[in-house]
Amino acid sequence: MNKMLLHKSTTEQLTSYLRERNIIALSQEVLATEKPGEGNMNYTIRVKLNDGSLIVKQSNPYVEKYPSVPAPQERALAEAAFYKKISTNSILTAMMPSFIAVDEENFINAMEDLGEANDFSFLYQSKDNLLATDVQSLCEYLSELHNSFITDQPNGDYSNMALRKLNHEHIFVYPLMEDNGFDLNTVQTGLQELSLKYKKLDSLKVAANKLGEQYLSNGTHLIHGDFYHGSWVNAAGKLYVIDPEFCHYGAPEFDLGVMLAHLHLTGEQSSTFELVEKYYKKSTGFNQDLCEAFTGIEIMRRLIGLAQLPLKLSLQEKESLLQKACSLLKVNI
Repeated sequence: MNKMLLHKSTTEQLTSYLRERNIIALSQEVLATEKPGEGNMNYTIRVKLNDGSLIVKQSNPYVEKYPSVPAPQERALAEAAFYKKISTNSILTAMMPSFIAVDEENFINAMEDLGEANDFSFLYQSKDNLLATDVQSLCEYLSELHNSFITDQPNGDYSNMALRKLNHEHIFVYPLMEDNGFDLNTVQTGLQELSLKYKKLDSLKVAANKLGEQYLSNGTHLIHGDFYHGSWVNAAGKLYVIDPEFCHYGAPEFDLGVMLAHLHLTGEQSSTFELVEKYYKKSTGFNQDLCEAFTGIEIMRRLIGLAQLPLKLSLQEKESLLQKACSLLKVNI
């Protein structure tokens, strides 16, 4: 079969492709396609059929949102492997779209269309808080994931190392480079100057390097790898978790740390953090200091790294969060 490029395919070509891959029946045809939302990593489309719809996504050798940034296409296969791994767990599958098929040759995944759905990114620009029921659901999902697939020793399966190395660069290295080619003043006037206060801290770079080594090492727990507001969606009043392409066997502290970082970034009340403490079931050996460090570095990279969020925060508020990040990383300013 010829190489399939979703972004260049017509409805007729897409119909033939999906039929040949047995993703749709011969009686089904593609009527139209549309973007289901703003994706970051992959080219994703909603495929409208004569009797239903599905989501089809392709990982290209670059980041969809930033085409100049190379990215491993194998991330689609890691996502497919994750869905296969959790397929026997009814708690997890109930909170994720059903996985339909993977085309390993073309790095394409097909999955259930949840319909009109919105992620939780609106909270970056709102004073609203997560509903207590949503916090509980997210913590129960994460607890189930982290406690259901534990191995006796560091596991190289689902290592997803190529994508991890890319993520490592953008979390632990790039944000703390004094001259990384990204002028933060294009995000917010004065942010570049503010960032230099932290980029010049050698102790912060040492802490980030140590943490980065931990991130790149194989662990004993299957983790989602990108557990934040953009990976949580509400469809017909139900919360779902999507996009596990950064998954690997690593540290559960990373997933929870990322989640907590984004709760800080959206200005959640202390009651939300208390709910996380109540509902997230820590596995044996959970390292609270490591979790806090991951929280700190995620806050930092979202404020002074490339992966910017639609935050409505003043420079003073961002500085307060950067100071919080240093505190969590146990770095003196």
